[in-house]
Amino acid sequence: MLKKFSHTRSNLDNIKLGVLTAFTAGMVNVSSLILFFSFTSNVTGHYAILAEEIAKGKWFQVFIVISWIFLFFAGSFLSNFIVINGKNVSNYISHSIPLVLEMICFIYVGIYGVYYYQETLMETEMLVAILLFSMGLQNGLTASISNFSVKTTHLTGLTTDLAVHLSMITQKEYRDNPAIIDKIKLLSSIAISYLTGGIIAGSITYYFEFKVFFYVSFSILLVLFYDASTTYLKLLFRKKRGKIVKK
Repeated sequence: MLKKFSHTRSNLDNIKLGVLTAFTAGMVNVSSLILFFSFTSNVTGHYAILAEEIAKGKWFQVFIVISWIFLFFAGSFLSNFIVINGKNVSNYISHSIPLVLEMICFIYVGIYGVYYYQETLMETEMLVAILLFSMGLQNGLTASISNFSVKTTHLTGLTTDLAVHLSMITQKEYRDNPAIIDKIKLLSSIAISYLTGGIIAGSITYYFEFKVFFYVSFSILLVLFYDASTTYLKLLFRKKRGKIVKK
């Protein structure tokens, strides 16, 4: 799921990556909406807010929103920078670092929210900024290693792509095309997973509040553990198989 890069990935690799990370993004976005009244998994709405604040001449708020957009951008930039510069060392390590950084962001927001948050506007803006950076990290990673096939923090483009591909299979020539069917499976899986994460977050955030970000961190840990464990099991299997062959 994390080890492979670009065209070496199968559709199943992308589905597993998309499902697990979209689930996280859905949880983060809904939790942020409940706790901060702000979306944090994408910046589409923030561009609209930026335009509104510029029109009103509220320059401090313009600076805040530009900072949010820049941090999402910076997260995506950093993810791809790590991936392309670390692939000669280890794909798994370079692909894991952005997720580790993302997990650190979630843990920080959780700790700050539980123990220090006073519900001031400055604190809210800071925590939203951190979550936008974390979502930029995630989106940059998934897009980079999947050759832009997997983007999990926003569903606008995904919904459009899904509609286009579903309309294509109304023609027999496309229904028999495995690539079209694989794309529909991928896009559908991401959308369902994102929605599922959002529903779960909406159900538990009112009770757990900021502690929900610890559970989100755990979901990222599962992604890292899954790849590490499957790699170890494959190496163990090959080692045992080699011993049997020698005998």
